[in-house]
Amino acid sequence: MSNSLSPEQVSAVLRRQPSDFIVDELPAYEACGEGDHLYVTFKKTGLTTLQVVRALADGLGVDPREVGFAGMKDRHAVTTQVASFPFAKGREPEEARAITLDGVEILDAKRHKNKLRTGHLRGNRFTITLRELTLPGREIVIERLARIQQEGVPNAFGSQRFGRDGANPERALAWLQGKERGPRDKRERKLLFSALQSRSFNEVLERREREGTWASIVLGDVAQKHDSGGVFVVGEAELEDARARCEQGLLSPTGPMFGSKMRWPEGDVAALEREALANMIDEPSRLEQFSNYGEGARRALRLWVNDLEWRPEGEDALIVGFMLTKGGYATTVLSRACELRDVMAPPRRDESPSDVATPEDAPTG
Repeated sequence: MSNSLSPEQVSAVLRRQPSDFIVDELPAYEACGEGDHLYVTFKKTGLTTLQVVRALADGLGVDPREVGFAGMKDRHAVTTQVASFPFAKGREPEEARAITLDGVEILDAKRHKNKLRTGHLRGNRFTITLRELTLPGREIVIERLARIQQEGVPNAFGSQRFGRDGANPERALAWLQGKERGPRDKRERKLLFSALQSRSFNEVLERREREGTWASIVLGDVAQKHDSGGVFVVGEAELEDARARCEQGLLSPTGPMFGSKMRWPEGDVAALEREALANMIDEPSRLEQFSNYGEGARRALRLWVNDLEWRPEGEDALIVGFMLTKGGYATTVLSRACELRDVMAPPRRDESPSDVATPEDAPTG
């Protein structure tokens, strides 16, 4: 079977129903059973993470601003995750188990010593059903998944990172440039800033894709070790060894999540990233003013897809399962195999509601 067709020429329907998109959070650690926080594990359907945690906070009588969670999960999906709530001594975890909410199932409640923070997870496991694939198209998708299993994919941020209509980066720019006031809520300010960081990362990644270097080491790169997450600048002395380890899948080049404390590459790679920063913000020194919302970091340009498996379902569907480390997007992976027609996606600004199946809020992550 020839695999020469572009992803746009092989399409599949995504999220015909919530159970077509299942996400299970993989915690970084388990609750220990004692402490001043209550870790609540819940499964939700058709709701955002924020809707659920606010409702649970109300049911427990705690300030929703004090609730912690590792990341936000898609609304139009069946997702399982953990949230932490401040929980005074003398109260029983059964209080959480007794709360009933439409679309929510409380799976567990256990005390722990610290608040759950953003990024406190190993990753997410996905089980996704692709529908309305023609028989030849399904075989092509399977071939591409097999290649992804061996090579990984460019680690782009998904569209949900940029807000309901993709406007969050522009809102962030207007705020950073002093043209508009920023949101009052600190969490929303962080979301806006991260959207701008993410757009610039995608721009650098797209450039590296065009140059054919997204999965290979270039002199001056900041490389990341996949086992430990450690990063280092690749100089002449390290270049040959780093390239060999990159080919073995042990490390990958990284791109910028701009911020005042981000580690910079060197040489031509640094020039490329500084150009992207200049496109992002007119005066780079402004980053120092916004360090509370994002100090900067490095993100691998290559995303490895773990435990990837698939099985045909009926005549025109394919069920795909895999695990991604934190920060990886399932839609980024699947869009490399076919065009995704997401029936739950909101209309873009240049679309009327009739152009898409369901003009509802975008998934939150």
